[in-house]
Parts: sequence; structure tokens; C-alpha cells
Amino acid sequence: MRPLGEVVRTAQGLAVVRCPDADHPELGERVVDRELDDVGRVVDVFGPVERPYVAVSTADGVAPASLLGDRLYAD
Repeated sequence: MRPLGEVVRTAQGLAVVRCPDADHPELGERVVDRELDDVGRVVDVFGPVERPYVAVSTADGVAPASLLGDRLYAD
């Protein structure tokens, strides 16, 4: 498990996470919260190379807006 970043906004039903550095997960990689509960999967990586954004498609029953400000992790 490695830090993915903080959820900074939602867009088109996705949670948008800002990575702390250039290291980002692969598309399709599983995303969890600090309790290791399944949050969703990475569907896109975009933005500046130095600190990209990651779009996360949330799992069933997880509202993207409920994740705002949370730190997420790639598993």
C-alpha cells in the first residue's frame, strides 16, 4: 500500500485525487482508504507530470463527495 494523495474535488461522478509527487498508480489499480476499505479504481491520470491528478471511479455505495479531503492509498 502506498499513498495516492488527497481527494481535492469531484467531477462527473469521479473522485479527483492530487498526487504528492510524480509517482502515480497504474490505470485499473485498486484504491483504498486508511482502514483498507475498498474505495474504487483508478480510471485516469492527468495534469502536470510533477504532481498529476488521478480520477477514481468509486465502488458501489461510495459517494465521491463523501471522500472530499480524505487521503487515499493505492493497493
